[in-house]
Amino acid sequence: MSANHAAFNLIFRFVENYVSPIAGRISSQRHVMAIRDGFISAMPFMIVGSFLLVFAYPPFSPDTTWGFARAWLDMAKQFEGQILTPFDMTMGIMSIYICAAIAYNLGKHYVKSHQLDPFMCAMLSLMAFLLVAAPKTKGTLPVDSLGGTGIFTAILVAVYCVELMRFLKAHNIGIRLPDQVPPMIKNSFDLLIPVLVVVLTLYPLSLLIQSEFGMLIPQAIMSIFKPLVSAADSLPAILLAVLIGHLLWFAGIHGAAIVSGMLQMFWLTNLGANQTALAASQPLPHIFMEAFWTFFIVIGGSGATMGLVICYLRSRSAHLRSIGRLSVVPSFFNINEPVIFGTPIVMNPVFFIPFLLAPMVNAVLAWAAMKLDLIGRVISVVPWTAPAPVGAAWALGWDFRAAVLVILLALVSAIIYFPFFKVYEKQLLEQEAEEAQRNAEEDNQQVA
Repeated sequence: MSANHAAFNLIFRFVENYVSPIAGRISSQRHVMAIRDGFISAMPFMIVGSFLLVFAYPPFSPDTTWGFARAWLDMAKQFEGQILTPFDMTMGIMSIYICAAIAYNLGKHYVKSHQLDPFMCAMLSLMAFLLVAAPKTKGTLPVDSLGGTGIFTAILVAVYCVELMRFLKAHNIGIRLPDQVPPMIKNSFDLLIPVLVVVLTLYPLSLLIQSEFGMLIPQAIMSIFKPLVSAADSLPAILLAVLIGHLLWFAGIHGAAIVSGMLQMFWLTNLGANQTALAASQPLPHIFMEAFWTFFIVIGGSGATMGLVICYLRSRSAHLRSIGRLSVVPSFFNINEPVIFGTPIVMNPVFFIPFLLAPMVNAVLAWAAMKLDLIGRVISVVPWTAPAPVGAAWALGWDFRAAVLVILLALVSAIIYFPFFKVYEKQLLEQEAEEAQRNAEEDNQQVA
């Protein structure tokens, strides 16, 4: 037991002294925060667009004879263009929203220090992104690079444009107008020089890449990032992300927020590729996306604590039983702060192993199920508060096999947690018995 305690202390000291400070600095870095907040700001468009995609491609076999399914398939085929139009204007051009949102959020960091206008930052970034990602061709704007393909370009363009505006402001490069000029007019004139610099830098670069390689900047950037995107979709990468996120959580830092913020660009790129493949009736290429993390790995919240809540409901310890009753409804909606801090799990050596092991086992089992085509793959963005079985089925285009898998994974998590729960329950029962005996002795003394 002392050896186990020493090993736990060694791991905890490593996380506390090395991992946590680095993660804390990364999560509070202004560019990382702007990218994270930008993705969050664009999420409503993606959720609605993904929801409509399911209507366009019903989860039924094309040769089904079931009346309801046949009617849905026929209607979807007849009105496919009309159904997909809202999707094309949301998920189909999601990089536009992401670019503007990142620039706006990064611009807010420079409001006090450099007097930047976040709205003007967003406008400049939007112009720059369209300039390099959707140059006019035969009287139309191509949209091929405005979806998942353009995400990395959108991030880089947003950061470049805002940092350019900050640099020009810091060196007083711009058109100066009298103080009597209205603020909106002054802000618009402040944007003239940045627009000119963007056109003179990004546009020649775009023309050069088109001339030399026959592709737009987003396509060139995607070809550079393609190995990284493929690596991020592998099982080792998934397990590494789960391990880092839960080590941070165990040390008291919201690891899921940090890891998901860093992985969001890969998740959305993978999602865009899956949706493109779905529209082309091709096999879906990617597994690791936000819905995979939320509904298959961390069922009930970080640590896959739904399994632990199930154990608590029948606990002989009054404390754990009350925590279970308080936590069961929030856990159903993937909110597990009551069980995380009520147990507590944070810095509790008893739950160190299952808190890391349960989500990693879930990841392996869910990844294997998708790899072996036992269930489908993610095609939709789903609110993370959706109950896990419903959210999983929804994310996979209403593949209800996913809901069954989620229930099985929750039971597997409960089995993993059970022996550690019993150890902790025994400790609490001894404490509760001692406290009850102490209270009884105090009562007897008062009566005497």
